[in-house]
Amino acid sequence: MGARVLIIGAGDAGQKIADGLARSGKVDQLILSGLCQGRGPDIAGMLTSCYDCKVRFIELDGTQQEKIEQLLRMQKPDLVIQSASLLSPWAMYGRTDAIAKALSQAGLGVQLPAQLPILTAVMKAVRELDFRGPVANLSYPDITHVILDRFGLAPTIGLGNVSISHLRVRAALRNKMMREDSSFDRLPLVRLVGHHNHVYGVMEAQAPDDPNDSCRVYIGEEGQRADELAYQGFPITPGIDYNIITAAAALPVLLALLPGAETLRFSAPAPRALPGGYPVMIREGKVHLDLPKNAKLQEAVDFHWRISRQDGIETVTEDGTIMFSEKAKRAVARINPALCEPLTLEECMPRYQLLMRHLNA
Repeated sequence: MGARVLIIGAGDAGQKIADGLARSGKVDQLILSGLCQGRGPDIAGMLTSCYDCKVRFIELDGTQQEKIEQLLRMQKPDLVIQSASLLSPWAMYGRTDAIAKALSQAGLGVQLPAQLPILTAVMKAVRELDFRGPVANLSYPDITHVILDRFGLAPTIGLGNVSISHLRVRAALRNKMMREDSSFDRLPLVRLVGHHNHVYGVMEAQAPDDPNDSCRVYIGEEGQRADELAYQGFPITPGIDYNIITAAAALPVLLALLPGAETLRFSAPAPRALPGGYPVMIREGKVHLDLPKNAKLQEAVDFHWRISRQDGIETVTEDGTIMFSEKAKRAVARINPALCEPLTLEECMPRYQLLMRHLNA
């Protein structure tokens, strides 16, 4: 018997994840929910037409905790996937105005007010109902899980980011074995320590100038370092097409979280609400760290906080306040310095509204 999966957020990435799950043969019922501007039922009908999976769409305002609670009670999913945000991470791409340029230079962290409200409402609903199933989150997990963990609201695991880099490394290994006429029926174990900020360089096949800033690639059980493999793929210009590999990278994690799934060794963001991404083992629905012996957890955590500054995040305080980096503050200074003032969960919606006033000006 297949599983029942709920996806909150039926945008481009959510739709691609839904397609992969419906195609997998591991899901009997798939519930898409969100604000889909009238297209939701058509998307559900299309997926039902394609695969042996019942797909439905339910209209949902993801900022309303009570509505999410009602949905969870009614659907009783085995797995919840959170892929909704108030602003697409790709909203700045293609824009050449001064505001968009400033926000891009500041890093994705300045857009946290658009990433946190729906995720927070989802996790509050999960805790209110004492939902015991796994929750996988696509919305900037490298840092949002750290913030929500301060309130006991962290999701089970993140999606995308280091998982994307993991797939690129596997592709590089396959190409290397093909060039060497080696059999690649079974690739060696791949484990990565990598951050959201690494994805752009990995996808564009551009290693950072400082090798110490590279994502860390460990090959085999012994964990032989081969960071260069992350930057050897076909260079792909940033844009919404990245959602193709985002969905592909999310699928192994999601299938491993389903009841009765086989054990998975992979790389995924924010296990145990840690910053950045790490090697993990998912077994019987539980997520465990799977670092090689030559990688120390605290050193990996410190590495991620250093890389987070390139996303505009300096740190998260013990009370859950987000502190922005000097780089981010300089980038938005001419637009509005308030965009990089310390941010709390309670201030997210007002800060989001401020952000949108500038973007729509």
